[in-house]
Amino acid sequence: MNFTEIKPENSNLEKYGIREAKALWNLSPSDLEAISIDRGMAVRSASGAIAIDTGEFTGRSPKDRFIVEDELTKDAVWWGDINIKFDSKKFDKLNSKIADYLSGKEVFVRDVYACADERYKMKIRVINELPWSNMFANNMFLRPSEEELKDFEPDWVIVNAPGFMANAEEDGTRQHNFAILNFTEQMAIIGGTGYTGEIKKGIFSALNFILPHQKEVLSMHCSANVGEEGDTALFFGLSGTGKTTLSADPNRKLIGDDEHGWTKDNVIFNFEGGCYAKVIDLSEEKEPDIFKAIKPGALLENITFNEGGNTVNYEDGSKTENTRVSYPIEHINNIQVPSLGKNPKNIFFLTCDAYGVLPPISKLTPGQAAFHFISGYTAKVAGTEAGITEPQVAFSACFGAPFMPLHPTKYADMLSKKMKDANVNVWLINTGWSAGPYGVGKRMKLKYTRAMITEAINGGLDNVDFTEHEIFGLNMPNSCSNVPDDILNPKNTWADKAAYDKTASELANKFNANFKKFSDNASAEILAGAPRLTAKV
Repeated sequence: MNFTEIKPENSNLEKYGIREAKALWNLSPSDLEAISIDRGMAVRSASGAIAIDTGEFTGRSPKDRFIVEDELTKDAVWWGDINIKFDSKKFDKLNSKIADYLSGKEVFVRDVYACADERYKMKIRVINELPWSNMFANNMFLRPSEEELKDFEPDWVIVNAPGFMANAEEDGTRQHNFAILNFTEQMAIIGGTGYTGEIKKGIFSALNFILPHQKEVLSMHCSANVGEEGDTALFFGLSGTGKTTLSADPNRKLIGDDEHGWTKDNVIFNFEGGCYAKVIDLSEEKEPDIFKAIKPGALLENITFNEGGNTVNYEDGSKTENTRVSYPIEHINNIQVPSLGKNPKNIFFLTCDAYGVLPPISKLTPGQAAFHFISGYTAKVAGTEAGITEPQVAFSACFGAPFMPLHPTKYADMLSKKMKDANVNVWLINTGWSAGPYGVGKRMKLKYTRAMITEAINGGLDNVDFTEHEIFGLNMPNSCSNVPDDILNPKNTWADKAAYDKTASELANKFNANFKKFSDNASAEILAGAPRLTAKV
Protein backbone atom coordinates (compact mmCIF):
# COMPACT_ATOMS: atom_id res chain seq x y z
CA MET A 1 0.00 0.00 0.00
CA ASN A 2 1.28 3.46 -0.88
CA PHE A 3 0.73 6.29 1.57
CA THR A 4 1.24 10.02 1.43
CA GLU A 5 3.10 11.26 4.48
CA ILE A 6 3.53 14.83 5.67
CA LYS A 7 6.79 14.93 7.61
CA PRO A 8 8.06 17.91 9.58
CA GLU A 9 11.68 18.89 9.03
CA ASN A 10 12.65 17.37 12.38
CA SER A 11 11.02 13.96 12.13
CA ASN A 12 13.43 11.88 14.17
CA LEU A 13 11.91 9.78 16.96
CA GLU A 14 15.26 8.86 18.52
CA LYS A 15 15.05 11.89 20.81
CA TYR A 16 12.15 10.04 22.46
CA GLY A 17 14.24 6.89 22.77
CA ILE A 18 12.41 5.14 19.90
CA ARG A 19 15.09 3.69 17.61
CA GLU A 20 14.90 2.31 14.08
CA ALA A 21 11.11 2.54 13.99
CA LYS A 22 9.23 2.67 10.72
CA ALA A 23 7.36 5.89 11.41
CA LEU A 24 4.41 6.90 9.23
CA TRP A 25 3.78 10.62 9.67
CA ASN A 26 0.44 12.40 9.46
CA LEU A 27 -1.32 9.91 7.22
CA SER A 28 -4.76 10.81 5.92
CA PRO A 29 -7.81 9.30 7.64
CA SER A 30 -8.53 7.26 4.50
CA ASP A 31 -5.02 5.75 4.63
CA LEU A 32 -5.43 4.89 8.31
CA GLU A 33 -8.83 3.36 7.59
CA ALA A 34 -7.34 1.25 4.80
CA ILE A 35 -4.49 0.00 6.99
CA SER A 36 -6.83 -0.85 9.84
CA ILE A 37 -9.17 -2.80 7.54
CA ASP A 38 -6.35 -4.52 5.63
CA ARG A 39 -4.85 -5.81 8.87
CA GLY A 40 -8.14 -7.07 10.24
CA MET A 41 -8.30 -4.42 12.97
CA ALA A 42 -11.43 -2.71 11.64
CA VAL A 43 -14.60 -3.33 9.66
CA ARG A 44 -16.34 -0.85 7.38
CA SER A 45 -19.89 -0.14 8.56
CA ALA A 46 -22.86 0.52 6.28
CA SER A 47 -22.59 4.27 6.94
CA GLY A 48 -18.95 4.34 5.78
CA ALA A 49 -17.37 4.75 9.22
CA ILE A 50 -14.96 2.05 10.34
CA ALA A 51 -15.62 0.09 13.55
CA ILE A 52 -12.96 -1.20 15.93
CA ASP A 53 -12.79 -2.88 19.33
CA THR A 54 -10.62 -1.27 22.01
CA GLY A 55 -9.96 -4.63 23.68
CA GLU A 56 -9.89 -5.26 27.41
CA PHE A 57 -10.76 -1.69 28.34
CA THR A 58 -13.90 -0.04 26.94
CA GLY A 59 -13.78 2.94 29.30
CA ARG A 60 -11.33 5.01 31.30
CA SER A 61 -9.55 3.51 34.28
CA PRO A 62 -9.29 6.39 36.81
CA LYS A 63 -7.38 4.35 39.40
CA ASP A 64 -4.60 3.87 36.86
CA ARG A 65 -4.12 7.56 36.03
CA PHE A 66 -1.05 9.12 37.64
CA ILE A 67 0.77 12.47 37.79
CA VAL A 68 4.51 12.69 38.33
CA GLU A 69 5.34 14.50 41.57
CA ASP A 70 8.11 17.03 40.99
CA GLU A 71 8.95 20.69 41.63
CA LEU A 72 6.15 21.88 39.35
CA THR A 73 3.42 19.73 40.83
CA LYS A 74 4.26 18.84 44.43
CA ASP A 75 2.66 21.96 45.99
CA ALA A 76 0.13 22.73 43.25
CA VAL A 77 -1.68 19.46 42.54
CA TRP A 78 -4.54 18.35 44.81
CA TRP A 79 -3.12 14.92 45.63
CA GLY A 80 -5.36 12.04 46.68
CA ASP A 81 -7.47 9.26 45.22
CA ILE A 82 -8.04 11.23 42.00
CA ASN A 83 -4.59 12.71 41.42
CA ILE A 84 -2.27 9.85 42.34
CA LYS A 85 1.45 10.54 42.78
CA PHE A 86 4.03 8.83 40.59
CA ASP A 87 7.76 8.84 41.14
CA SER A 88 9.76 10.73 38.51
CA LYS A 89 12.55 8.12 38.34
CA LYS A 90 10.03 5.35 37.84
CA PHE A 91 8.45 7.43 35.07
CA ASP A 92 11.82 7.70 33.31
CA LYS A 93 12.38 3.94 33.54
CA LEU A 94 8.88 3.11 32.36
CA ASN A 95 9.14 5.58 29.51
CA SER A 96 12.41 3.95 28.43
CA LYS A 97 10.76 0.53 28.49
CA ILE A 98 7.93 1.76 26.25
CA ALA A 99 10.47 3.32 23.86
CA ASP A 100 12.33 0.00 23.70
CA TYR A 101 9.04 -1.77 23.04
CA LEU A 102 8.25 0.52 20.10
CA SER A 103 11.79 0.52 18.70
CA GLY A 104 12.04 -1.34 15.42
CA LYS A 105 8.25 -1.40 15.04
CA GLU A 106 5.96 0.45 12.70
CA VAL A 107 4.44 3.45 14.49
CA PHE A 108 2.00 6.15 13.47
CA VAL A 109 2.88 9.75 14.30
CA ARG A 110 0.38 12.62 14.33
CA ASP A 111 1.13 16.31 14.82
CA VAL A 112 -1.89 18.21 16.09
CA TYR A 113 -2.74 20.95 18.54
CA ALA A 114 -5.23 21.83 21.24
CA CYS A 115 -6.96 25.16 21.98
CA ALA A 116 -8.72 27.11 19.22
CA ASP A 117 -7.61 30.44 20.73
CA GLU A 118 -4.21 31.06 19.11
CA ARG A 119 -2.92 32.67 22.30
CA TYR A 120 -3.13 29.37 24.18
CA LYS A 121 -2.34 26.86 21.42
CA MET A 122 -0.64 23.67 22.63
CA LYS A 123 1.24 21.74 19.93
CA ILE A 124 1.04 17.99 20.48
CA ARG A 125 2.88 15.06 18.93
CA VAL A 126 1.04 11.73 19.29
CA ILE A 127 3.02 8.52 18.72
CA ASN A 128 0.67 5.56 18.34
CA GLU A 129 1.28 1.84 18.11
CA LEU A 130 -2.02 1.32 16.26
CA PRO A 131 -3.34 3.04 13.12
CA TRP A 132 -6.87 3.56 14.45
CA SER A 133 -5.53 5.20 17.61
CA ASN A 134 -3.76 7.65 15.32
CA MET A 135 -7.01 8.23 13.46
CA PHE A 136 -8.68 9.03 16.79
CA ALA A 137 -6.00 11.65 17.48
CA ASN A 138 -6.63 13.17 14.06
CA ASN A 139 -10.37 13.28 14.74
CA MET A 140 -10.22 14.73 18.24
CA PHE A 141 -7.48 17.34 18.15
CA LEU A 142 -7.19 20.45 15.99
CA ARG A 143 -5.53 19.77 12.68
CA PRO A 144 -2.65 21.97 11.43
CA SER A 145 -2.33 22.94 7.79
CA GLU A 146 0.35 21.33 5.61
CA GLU A 147 2.33 24.54 5.85
CA GLU A 148 2.16 24.48 9.67
CA LEU A 149 3.32 20.85 9.71
CA LYS A 150 6.60 21.60 7.92
CA ASP A 151 8.38 23.04 10.93
CA PHE A 152 6.15 21.57 13.65
CA GLU A 153 7.82 21.37 17.07
CA PRO A 154 5.62 19.91 19.81
CA ASP A 155 5.03 21.40 23.22
CA TRP A 156 3.74 18.04 24.51
CA VAL A 157 4.30 14.45 23.43
CA ILE A 158 1.92 11.50 23.93
CA VAL A 159 3.29 7.98 23.58
CA ASN A 160 0.44 5.49 23.23
CA ALA A 161 1.28 1.76 23.28
CA PRO A 162 -1.79 -0.40 23.99
CA GLY A 163 0.23 -3.61 23.57
CA PHE A 164 2.81 -2.71 26.21
CA MET A 165 1.98 -4.22 29.60
CA ALA A 166 3.53 -2.77 32.73
CA ASN A 167 4.89 -4.91 35.53
CA ALA A 168 3.15 -3.33 38.51
CA GLU A 169 5.70 -4.43 41.12
CA GLU A 170 8.64 -3.31 39.05
CA ASP A 171 7.19 -0.23 37.35
CA GLY A 172 5.20 1.35 40.19
CA THR A 173 1.81 1.10 38.52
CA ARG A 174 -1.31 -0.46 40.05
CA GLN A 175 -1.65 -3.07 37.31
CA HIS A 176 -0.60 -3.60 33.69
CA ASN A 177 -2.41 -0.53 32.26
CA PHE A 178 -1.54 3.10 33.00
CA ALA A 179 -1.84 6.73 31.89
CA ILE A 180 0.80 9.02 33.38
CA LEU A 181 1.32 12.79 33.03
CA ASN A 182 4.71 14.41 33.48
CA PHE A 183 4.45 18.23 33.50
CA THR A 184 8.18 18.86 33.65
CA GLU A 185 8.90 16.63 30.67
CA GLN A 186 5.63 17.79 29.04
CA MET A 187 4.80 14.22 28.20
CA ALA A 188 2.06 11.64 28.64
CA ILE A 189 2.61 7.88 28.41
CA ILE A 190 -0.27 5.45 27.99
CA GLY A 191 0.07 1.68 27.95
CA GLY A 192 -1.84 -1.55 28.43
CA THR A 193 -5.16 -0.10 27.25
CA GLY A 194 -6.58 0.50 23.80
CA TYR A 195 -9.35 2.78 25.03
CA THR A 196 -8.86 5.92 22.97
CA GLY A 197 -10.50 8.23 25.52
CA GLU A 198 -7.32 8.05 27.61
CA ILE A 199 -5.53 10.03 24.88
CA LYS A 200 -7.88 13.00 24.86
CA LYS A 201 -8.47 13.02 28.62
CA GLY A 202 -4.71 13.03 29.21
CA ILE A 203 -4.32 16.32 27.36
CA PHE A 204 -7.47 17.69 28.98
CA SER A 205 -5.98 16.95 32.40
CA ALA A 206 -2.77 18.69 31.36
CA LEU A 207 -4.65 21.79 30.23
CA ASN A 208 -6.66 21.78 33.46
CA PHE A 209 -3.37 22.32 35.27
CA ILE A 210 -1.62 24.65 32.84
CA LEU A 211 -4.41 27.09 31.94
CA PRO A 212 -5.81 28.01 35.40
CA HIS A 213 -2.49 27.67 37.25
CA GLN A 214 -0.22 29.42 34.76
CA LYS A 215 -2.41 31.36 32.30
CA GLU A 216 -5.39 32.58 34.40
CA VAL A 217 -7.78 30.84 32.00
CA LEU A 218 -10.65 28.79 33.42
CA SER A 219 -10.66 25.29 31.94
CA MET A 220 -14.07 23.60 31.86
CA HIS A 221 -15.52 20.15 31.28
CA CYS A 222 -18.41 21.41 29.21
CA SER A 223 -19.87 21.64 25.73
CA ALA A 224 -20.77 24.97 24.13
CA ASN A 225 -22.91 26.37 21.35
CA VAL A 226 -23.88 29.81 20.08
CA GLY A 227 -27.09 31.33 18.71
CA GLU A 228 -27.62 33.64 15.76
CA GLU A 229 -27.31 36.69 18.02
CA GLY A 230 -23.93 35.51 19.34
CA ASP A 231 -25.33 34.30 22.66
CA THR A 232 -23.19 31.46 24.03
CA ALA A 233 -24.50 28.59 26.17
CA LEU A 234 -22.35 26.20 28.20
CA PHE A 235 -23.31 22.66 29.22
CA PHE A 236 -21.38 21.14 32.13
CA GLY A 237 -21.65 17.47 32.96
CA LEU A 238 -19.92 14.14 33.22
CA SER A 239 -20.01 11.50 30.51
CA GLY A 240 -23.51 10.24 29.86
CA THR A 241 -25.37 13.31 31.13
CA GLY A 242 -25.98 14.79 27.68
CA LYS A 243 -23.23 17.33 26.90
CA THR A 244 -22.68 16.15 23.34
CA THR A 245 -26.34 15.46 22.60
CA LEU A 246 -27.76 18.70 23.99
CA SER A 247 -25.14 21.00 22.49
CA ALA A 248 -25.76 19.54 19.00
CA ASP A 249 -28.73 21.80 18.30
CA PRO A 250 -29.83 22.37 14.68
CA ASN A 251 -30.79 25.95 15.59
CA ARG A 252 -27.45 26.84 17.18
CA LYS A 253 -23.84 26.54 16.02
CA LEU A 254 -21.68 24.04 17.88
CA ILE A 255 -18.48 25.43 19.39
CA GLY A 256 -17.43 22.10 20.91
CA ASP A 257 -18.81 19.11 22.78
CA ASP A 258 -16.55 18.48 25.78
CA GLU A 259 -13.67 20.76 26.75
CA HIS A 260 -13.39 24.56 26.72
CA GLY A 261 -11.52 27.52 28.14
CA TRP A 262 -12.88 30.88 29.37
CA THR A 263 -10.32 33.67 29.09
CA LYS A 264 -9.76 36.84 31.09
CA ASP A 265 -11.10 38.88 28.16
CA ASN A 266 -14.29 36.79 27.97
CA VAL A 267 -13.58 34.46 25.07
CA ILE A 268 -14.89 30.89 25.14
CA PHE A 269 -12.70 28.54 23.09
CA ASN A 270 -12.79 24.86 22.24
CA PHE A 271 -9.82 22.68 23.18
CA GLU A 272 -10.60 20.09 20.52
CA GLY A 273 -11.20 19.62 16.84
CA GLY A 274 -13.72 16.81 17.06
CA CYS A 275 -16.46 15.10 19.03
CA TYR A 276 -16.47 11.87 21.01
CA ALA A 277 -20.11 10.88 21.38
CA LYS A 278 -21.79 7.97 23.11
CA VAL A 279 -23.88 6.00 20.63
CA ILE A 280 -25.79 3.59 22.84
CA ASP A 281 -29.44 3.74 21.72
CA LEU A 282 -28.55 6.30 19.05
CA SER A 283 -31.22 6.98 16.43
CA GLU A 284 -31.56 9.45 13.58
CA GLU A 285 -34.85 10.63 15.03
CA LYS A 286 -33.48 11.46 18.50
CA GLU A 287 -30.02 12.73 17.55
CA PRO A 288 -29.92 13.52 13.82
CA ASP A 289 -26.70 15.54 13.85
CA ILE A 290 -24.65 12.84 15.56
CA PHE A 291 -26.26 10.07 13.50
CA LYS A 292 -25.38 11.83 10.22
CA ALA A 293 -21.82 12.50 11.41
CA ILE A 294 -21.08 8.76 11.40
CA LYS A 295 -19.65 8.50 7.89
CA PRO A 296 -16.21 7.94 6.31
CA GLY A 297 -13.63 9.50 8.60
CA ALA A 298 -15.56 8.62 11.76
CA LEU A 299 -14.36 5.89 14.13
CA LEU A 300 -16.89 3.65 15.89
CA GLU A 301 -15.80 1.84 19.05
CA ASN A 302 -17.07 -1.40 20.61
CA ILE A 303 -20.35 -1.57 18.69
CA THR A 304 -22.01 -4.64 17.18
CA PHE A 305 -23.74 -5.15 13.85
CA ASN A 306 -27.19 -6.42 13.10
CA GLU A 307 -27.13 -10.07 12.12
CA GLY A 308 -26.08 -10.78 8.58
CA GLY A 309 -24.74 -7.35 7.66
CA ASN A 310 -22.70 -4.30 8.60
CA THR A 311 -25.50 -2.06 9.85
CA VAL A 312 -24.74 -0.94 13.39
CA ASN A 313 -27.01 -2.20 16.16
CA TYR A 314 -26.94 0.87 18.38
CA GLU A 315 -29.23 -0.76 20.95
CA ASP A 316 -26.71 -3.49 21.75
CA GLY A 317 -24.63 -2.80 24.85
CA SER A 318 -23.31 -6.36 25.17
CA LYS A 319 -19.68 -5.24 24.80
CA THR A 320 -20.18 -2.07 26.83
CA GLU A 321 -22.79 0.59 27.47
CA ASN A 322 -20.02 3.03 26.56
CA THR A 323 -20.19 2.50 22.80
CA ARG A 324 -18.62 5.54 21.14
CA VAL A 325 -17.87 7.37 17.92
CA SER A 326 -15.20 10.00 17.25
CA TYR A 327 -15.40 12.31 14.27
CA PRO A 328 -13.96 15.67 13.16
CA ILE A 329 -16.18 18.56 14.20
CA GLU A 330 -16.67 19.36 10.51
CA HIS A 331 -18.91 16.27 10.31
CA ILE A 332 -21.50 18.43 12.10
CA ASN A 333 -23.08 20.80 9.58
CA ASN A 334 -23.86 23.64 11.96
CA ILE A 335 -20.55 24.59 13.59
CA GLN A 336 -18.90 27.79 14.73
CA VAL A 337 -15.75 28.59 12.72
CA PRO A 338 -13.36 29.21 14.37
CA SER A 339 -14.47 27.43 17.55
CA LEU A 340 -14.79 30.60 19.63
CA GLY A 341 -17.64 32.32 21.49
CA LYS A 342 -18.28 35.28 23.75
CA ASN A 343 -19.32 35.46 27.41
CA PRO A 344 -22.12 32.93 27.99
CA LYS A 345 -25.66 34.10 28.72
CA ASN A 346 -26.80 30.71 30.01
CA ILE A 347 -24.98 27.90 31.80
CA PHE A 348 -26.54 24.48 32.26
CA PHE A 349 -25.34 21.99 34.87
CA LEU A 350 -26.37 18.54 33.64
CA THR A 351 -26.94 15.78 36.16
CA CYS A 352 -28.21 12.26 35.69
CA ASP A 353 -30.13 11.83 38.97
CA ALA A 354 -30.49 8.11 39.64
CA TYR A 355 -32.72 8.86 42.65
CA GLY A 356 -35.34 10.58 40.48
CA VAL A 357 -35.89 13.45 42.92
CA LEU A 358 -34.24 16.50 41.33
CA PRO A 359 -36.39 18.72 39.07
CA PRO A 360 -35.91 18.38 35.30
CA ILE A 361 -35.03 22.09 35.24
CA SER A 362 -34.45 24.63 38.00
CA LYS A 363 -32.90 28.07 38.16
CA LEU A 364 -29.99 28.54 40.55
CA THR A 365 -28.96 31.48 42.69
CA PRO A 366 -25.23 32.39 42.60
CA GLY A 367 -24.72 30.52 45.88
CA GLN A 368 -26.55 27.45 44.62
CA ALA A 369 -24.60 27.58 41.36
CA ALA A 370 -21.28 27.50 43.21
CA PHE A 371 -22.52 24.78 45.58
CA HIS A 372 -23.72 22.50 42.78
CA PHE A 373 -20.61 23.14 40.68
CA ILE A 374 -18.33 22.14 43.53
CA SER A 375 -20.56 19.16 44.35
CA GLY A 376 -20.86 17.90 40.77
CA TYR A 377 -23.62 15.41 41.54
CA THR A 378 -24.57 12.81 38.98
CA ALA A 379 -24.76 9.07 38.53
CA LYS A 380 -21.82 7.24 37.02
CA VAL A 381 -23.46 5.92 33.89
CA ALA A 382 -22.82 2.34 32.87
CA GLY A 383 -19.69 1.77 30.83
CA THR A 384 -17.93 5.13 31.09
CA GLU A 385 -15.53 3.66 33.64
CA ALA A 386 -14.24 0.13 34.05
CA GLY A 387 -16.47 -1.90 36.36
CA ILE A 388 -19.53 0.35 36.20
CA THR A 389 -22.46 -1.71 34.89
CA GLU A 390 -25.40 0.37 36.13
CA PRO A 391 -25.79 3.95 37.41
CA GLN A 392 -24.14 4.69 40.75
CA VAL A 393 -24.52 7.86 42.82
CA ALA A 394 -21.41 10.00 42.54
CA PHE A 395 -20.14 13.46 43.38
CA SER A 396 -17.48 14.69 40.98
CA ALA A 397 -16.24 18.17 41.80
CA CYS A 398 -16.53 20.68 38.95
CA PHE A 399 -18.39 18.03 36.93
CA GLY A 400 -15.01 16.60 36.02
CA ALA A 401 -12.93 15.70 39.09
CA PRO A 402 -11.09 12.82 37.35
CA PHE A 403 -9.46 15.37 35.04
CA MET A 404 -8.83 18.24 37.49
CA PRO A 405 -5.30 18.35 38.97
CA LEU A 406 -5.93 21.48 41.08
CA HIS A 407 -8.15 21.82 44.15
CA PRO A 408 -11.82 22.08 43.10
CA THR A 409 -12.25 25.44 44.80
CA LYS A 410 -9.68 26.93 42.38
CA TYR A 411 -11.98 26.21 39.44
CA ALA A 412 -15.12 27.07 41.43
CA ASP A 413 -13.77 30.47 42.52
CA MET A 414 -12.83 31.34 38.93
CA LEU A 415 -16.23 30.22 37.60
CA SER A 416 -18.18 32.02 40.32
CA LYS A 417 -16.42 35.32 39.59
CA LYS A 418 -16.93 34.97 35.85
CA MET A 419 -20.63 34.08 36.25
CA LYS A 420 -21.23 37.19 38.35
CA ASP A 421 -19.25 39.45 36.01
CA ALA A 422 -21.18 38.11 33.00
CA ASN A 423 -24.57 38.20 34.82
CA VAL A 424 -25.22 34.72 33.46
CA ASN A 425 -28.31 32.58 34.14
CA VAL A 426 -27.44 29.20 35.66
CA TRP A 427 -29.76 26.22 35.38
CA LEU A 428 -29.66 22.72 36.86
CA ILE A 429 -30.94 20.14 34.36
CA ASN A 430 -31.80 16.60 35.43
CA THR A 431 -31.44 14.27 32.44
CA GLY A 432 -31.90 11.28 34.76
CA TRP A 433 -34.98 9.64 36.21
CA SER A 434 -38.53 10.80 36.82
CA ALA A 435 -41.50 9.13 38.59
CA GLY A 436 -39.18 7.08 40.76
CA PRO A 437 -35.53 6.05 41.10
CA TYR A 438 -33.50 3.95 38.68
CA GLY A 439 -35.27 0.62 38.26
CA VAL A 440 -38.70 2.11 39.07
CA GLY A 441 -39.12 5.37 37.18
CA LYS A 442 -38.18 6.26 33.62
CA ARG A 443 -35.44 8.44 32.23
CA MET A 444 -36.51 11.95 31.25
CA LYS A 445 -37.50 12.14 27.58
CA LEU A 446 -34.89 13.89 25.47
CA LYS A 447 -37.53 15.97 23.67
CA TYR A 448 -38.65 17.46 27.00
CA THR A 449 -35.09 18.26 28.07
CA ARG A 450 -34.45 19.94 24.71
CA ALA A 451 -37.68 21.95 25.03
CA MET A 452 -36.74 23.18 28.53
CA ILE A 453 -33.25 24.23 27.43
CA THR A 454 -34.64 25.99 24.36
CA GLU A 455 -37.13 27.93 26.51
CA ALA A 456 -34.39 28.94 28.95
CA ILE A 457 -32.09 30.15 26.15
CA ASN A 458 -34.87 32.01 24.33
CA GLY A 459 -36.05 33.77 27.49
CA GLY A 460 -39.30 31.81 27.65
CA LEU A 461 -38.81 31.16 31.37
CA ASP A 462 -38.04 34.77 32.29
CA ASN A 463 -41.61 35.66 33.21
CA VAL A 464 -43.14 32.39 34.42
CA ASP A 465 -43.96 31.59 38.05
CA PHE A 466 -41.57 29.41 40.02
CA THR A 467 -42.05 27.10 42.99
CA GLU A 468 -39.28 26.56 45.50
CA HIS A 469 -38.32 22.95 46.17
CA GLU A 470 -39.06 22.12 49.82
CA ILE A 471 -35.74 20.41 50.48
CA PHE A 472 -33.22 21.58 47.89
CA GLY A 473 -34.45 25.19 47.69
CA LEU A 474 -34.30 25.06 43.89
CA ASN A 475 -36.60 27.33 41.88
CA MET A 476 -38.74 25.14 39.59
CA PRO A 477 -40.78 26.75 36.76
CA ASN A 478 -44.50 26.01 37.00
CA SER A 479 -44.86 25.91 33.22
CA CYS A 480 -42.71 25.48 30.14
CA SER A 481 -43.76 25.34 26.50
CA ASN A 482 -43.91 21.85 25.00
CA VAL A 483 -43.42 20.19 28.41
CA PRO A 484 -46.21 18.67 30.57
CA ASP A 485 -46.68 20.81 33.70
CA ASP A 486 -46.89 17.79 35.99
CA ILE A 487 -43.29 16.66 35.39
CA LEU A 488 -41.73 20.03 36.30
CA ASN A 489 -42.14 19.32 40.02
CA PRO A 490 -40.67 15.83 40.50
CA LYS A 491 -42.79 15.06 43.56
CA ASN A 492 -45.88 15.19 41.34
CA THR A 493 -44.56 12.27 39.29
CA TRP A 494 -44.24 9.90 42.24
CA ALA A 495 -47.25 7.78 43.22
CA ASP A 496 -45.98 7.56 46.81
CA LYS A 497 -45.35 11.14 48.03
CA ALA A 498 -43.97 9.99 51.39
CA ALA A 499 -41.43 7.81 49.57
CA TYR A 500 -40.43 10.82 47.49
CA ASP A 501 -39.86 12.97 50.61
CA LYS A 502 -37.79 10.22 52.22
CA THR A 503 -35.68 9.69 49.10
CA ALA A 504 -35.18 13.44 48.57
CA SER A 505 -34.07 13.80 52.20
CA GLU A 506 -31.62 10.94 51.81
CA LEU A 507 -30.10 12.60 48.76
CA ALA A 508 -29.97 15.98 50.53
CA ASN A 509 -28.02 14.37 53.35
CA LYS A 510 -25.60 12.86 50.83
CA PHE A 511 -25.05 16.33 49.31
CA ASN A 512 -24.34 17.86 52.70
CA ALA A 513 -22.08 15.02 53.82
CA ASN A 514 -20.08 15.23 50.60
CA PHE A 515 -19.67 19.02 50.89
CA LYS A 516 -18.08 18.87 54.35
CA LYS A 517 -14.63 18.46 52.81
CA PHE A 518 -15.09 21.78 50.97
CA SER A 519 -16.95 23.76 53.64
CA ASP A 520 -13.86 25.33 55.26
CA ASN A 521 -13.08 27.11 51.98
CA ALA A 522 -16.68 28.01 51.11
CA SER A 523 -18.27 31.43 51.63
CA ALA A 524 -21.52 32.00 53.50
CA GLU A 525 -23.24 32.52 50.14
CA ILE A 526 -22.10 29.13 48.88
CA LEU A 527 -23.06 27.39 52.11
CA ALA A 528 -26.52 28.94 51.83
CA GLY A 529 -26.88 27.20 48.46
CA ALA A 530 -26.89 23.77 50.11
CA PRO A 531 -30.05 21.73 50.65
CA ARG A 532 -31.75 23.27 53.66
CA LEU A 533 -32.80 20.04 55.33
CA THR A 534 -30.63 17.49 57.03
CA ALA A 535 -33.41 15.04 57.67
CA LYS A 536 -33.41 12.12 60.04
CA VAL A 537 -33.96 9.05 57.87
